[in-house]
Amino acid sequence: MYLSRHGTSGGPRWALDGRYLPQDFTLQQLLAVEAMDVRGFIEGQSLGEEAAEDPLLPPVEPEHEVWASGVTYLQSRDAREMESADADAYERVYVAERPELFFKAPGWRVVGHEDRVRVREDSDWNVPEPELVVVVNSGMEIVGYTAGNDVSSRDIEGENPLYLPQAKVYDGSCSLGPGIVLCGPDSMRELRISMGIRRAGETVFENEVDTSQMKRSPEELAEYLGKELAFPVGAFLMTGTGIVPEDEFTLAAGDVVGISVGELFLENEVGS
Repeated sequence: MYLSRHGTSGGPRWALDGRYLPQDFTLQQLLAVEAMDVRGFIEGQSLGEEAAEDPLLPPVEPEHEVWASGVTYLQSRDAREMESADADAYERVYVAERPELFFKAPGWRVVGHEDRVRVREDSDWNVPEPELVVVVNSGMEIVGYTAGNDVSSRDIEGENPLYLPQAKVYDGSCSLGPGIVLCGPDSMRELRISMGIRRAGETVFENEVDTSQMKRSPEELAEYLGKELAFPVGAFLMTGTGIVPEDEFTLAAGDVVGISVGELFLENEVGS
């Protein structure tokens, strides 16, 4: 089951497998339902006959929060250690019981498929980070996933780990899409994640990884996120990246970043 969100003349509207759901359907309603009841709730909705062909919107509502996880792949740990003046911090969190979790974006700040992402003007070393993004309900159960791009300023975070919010949280730094695959976490164990970056029509970077290489499971990350935080409308949780471009690479205006997570494909041009 696949949910997508579209900009129609009557306002944002959700669709299921390419057909519009009722106008009053919201993701908040769905994420108030227990995971075992999600399929029944969706099947109880009346689908329209009209194909959902209006422009895509980010598959998140303004009230939702997007959180993120760090250092969940060995490749990410190694890259952070290389860039950082305090490399030990990343080794410690990689082997620690408690994961690194941080706030990424409110729903209204998220950009979607074929929208523009940005890099900070005060940063000289910026990269996209392709990630599996799990969708959790109000009970912190995983009910689906989407693809995400956690655009990051490596030089700012590397200067001091306490600068991470500035390296990670700014306008145009969070992209999700194109839609949501409704499924449980068992379907996410061995998803292929790939990323390609084009510049002036030429591929300048490409790589792939498998979610089986994650040190922490999506369920563990979601459990920690919900330990002392309530999400009555559900939330989105980025699960970390296992793909890091070479040290000499930095994003430039006009680059096009394509990210695949399972069967989902998210593409964004880098704006100035």
